[in-house]
Order: sequence, then structure tokens, then C-alpha cells
Amino acid sequence: IWVLYSSGTTGIPKAITHSHGGVLLEHFKYLAFHNDVHPGERFFWFSTTGWMMWNFVQASLLVGGTVVLYDGSPGYPNLNILWDFTEKAGIHHFGTSAPYLVACMKQGLQPGKDYDLSRLRSIGSTGAPLPPEAFDYVYRHIKEDVWLCSMSGGTDVCTAFVGGCPTEPVYLGEIQCRCLGCALYAFDDEAKPVVDEVGEMVITQPMPSMPIFFWNDEDKQRYLSSYFDMYPGIWRHGDWVKITPRHSLVILGRSDATLNRQGIRIGTAEIYRAVNKVSAVKDSLIVNLELSGGRHYMPLFVLMNEGEVLNEDIKNELKQILRSEYTPRHVPDEIIEVQDIPYTISGKKLEAPVKKILMGRPVEKAANRDSMRNPESLDFFVALARRIV
Repeated sequence: IWVLYSSGTTGIPKAITHSHGGVLLEHFKYLAFHNDVHPGERFFWFSTTGWMMWNFVQASLLVGGTVVLYDGSPGYPNLNILWDFTEKAGIHHFGTSAPYLVACMKQGLQPGKDYDLSRLRSIGSTGAPLPPEAFDYVYRHIKEDVWLCSMSGGTDVCTAFVGGCPTEPVYLGEIQCRCLGCALYAFDDEAKPVVDEVGEMVITQPMPSMPIFFWNDEDKQRYLSSYFDMYPGIWRHGDWVKITPRHSLVILGRSDATLNRQGIRIGTAEIYRAVNKVSAVKDSLIVNLELSGGRHYMPLFVLMNEGEVLNEDIKNELKQILRSEYTPRHVPDEIIEVQDIPYTISGKKLEAPVKKILMGRPVEKAANRDSMRNPESLDFFVALARRIV
């Protein structure tokens, strides 16, 4: 039906080839049962045409929905532009990325006060873990009776593994359920399923929209190594997940970007949640490097808000909040100001490629600049790598 390219967060993008029937069934299932889109309702998800959510939006036609499209930047002339659009277009289902909602929160926007959102039934969020504070923000400052439908999946399957359930409550910081037909589990280090513990996200049974192959991967070696290297016959997606006793889920970030500090695994989402509370910081990225001689180095890179400069007071504030909210192991070895945080065109941080660059891998083998919205941001890390390695 189509070839979709992965975002490039883990390296060179994969040319993922999907089948007609599998994608059709998955989209019908999610939009009807997990997103509860009714005939005639207006369905919108802000997306570039290169992100799988673009394909997902068009599929709302399957359940009789009306597709709503927006051509423009979500931040120009300001972040309120999409809420203004939601009012004018009478949108019932509004979808966006988690970083957009976090940005609205940090700027103190109050869309519920400034716009008529009476027709809005659900707010969808994906692309990155949505922190608990953003859940609270949505219900306090956007709409108190809206359904916040956080979901997580991938371009690999062009659907969600976990997402919304219209008959279940929404808990702060949690995704409501595993999707129908998705045998998702959290595996511990011994490849055993665990509950209420952080583990490797795996899918133990086939799903209809798993890709049929990668383009130009005739022997399927890249396909097999991408998903089945760690657990033969079991799909490893590359995310850290915790399944709660009530069957909701918490995504803690990419497992290949996990920070290993003195044997303790730390999800990057924990770091970003704490950093977001420091008003002077606009954005951040963290990696942990395993260097020669058993050394470890965990730098935190911060992009400051306009008019702000990283100084010792802000560094101390960041260290204090990480230490008090989590543990001393969460405190970075160094805090470094950067002019930009590298992102893919679809809005995902390039944690794994930055780590590879800082550990000495040539930039052309670590990341695909063509899939980035700000490829020049990598130049800083290339220069820094010379000092580290």
C-alpha cells in the first residue's frame, strides 16, 4: 500500500513496506474502537506528510469521519494557532505531539479560556512520552471534560501498540490500555514478562500491519536485525515500558537511549520531566556514554529560552530538581548549553544518533541529515566528540 521511512532516531531510516489488508484492518480497529471516531466527526492530527500520522489521519474516512488538514507551522505566529484553528474548524478529535502540549504548558497558554472548544471530544498525543504535568495541564487549562488519549506505536507498524479506551478512566501520566490484538509485554533481563516493573517492550504474536519487508533489503537481514535480534521470533520495539497492575502503561523512552548509571537504568523521559520544570530551559537532550577504561560520561544538553543564559544558578537548580525528584544518579556529569536540539522532521529527538556521534562514529553513519528538520544542529556534537574521544 505504501513505503514509509522511519524517523531516523536510531540511525539511517528504514524503508518500511506495508501491506494493504494489514494497514486497513489496524486503522479501522484503532479509529473505531480506541479513538471512538463517529460518522461525521471532524478528525485532525497535526503532522507532516512524511510522518505515519498523516496516513493515519486519512484512514478516519474508514469510519465515516471528516478529515481536517492544516497547512502551516504549529508555532507561527505563536503556539495558539492550532487552538484557534480548532475553534474555527469545529474539530471533534485534535491530535498532536507530546512536545507541542509540553510547549503550550511551558508558555502558560490557556486555550480553554481563550477559545471555544465546546465541540472538542478528545485530544490525542504521541511521538514522545507525555509527562504527568502535561496531563494535569490539559485538564486544567484546555478542557476539563476532554478525553486525553495518549498513544504509542511506530512507523514500523503504522499504528499504535498502546492507546485509548473510551470506557476506561484516564490516569495521570499513563496510557489507558494495550490495543486489541496486540500481545504486548514488558520483558525483564531474563526475557520474562513483568508487571509494575520497567522492561523491554515486546510483541510476542504477529500483528496485521507488521511490515512485509524493507525496500532494497532482499535477504531481509536488516528487517530481522531491527526487530528480532534480541529475542528470536519475538518483536522488540526498542522502548522501555511499565505495565501497571490496572493494565495501563507508562512509556519511559527508547531502550537504546536508556541511561545506565552504576547499574541503574534511567529512562530519558524522567530527566526531561524534571528539566521541563525549570522555566529558563526551553528544551534538552541527554545521553550516557560508555567510554574506554570502564568510564561513563552523562552530559545534559540544554537549549535556553530567549534572553536566558546558562549560569551556575540554573545549573544548580537543574541538579537540585533531578536529585530531589529522583536520585543522585539522575544528576548529569556536565550541563552544556547548545544553540539547538537535533530533531527529525516528524519531531523526535535524535538521542541515539547523538550518542553514536559523541562516541566517535562518523556523522554520515550515525544520522541521516535529510530526515532532520535542523541538520546543522549536529555540527556542535561532531566538534564535541573530538574532545571526548
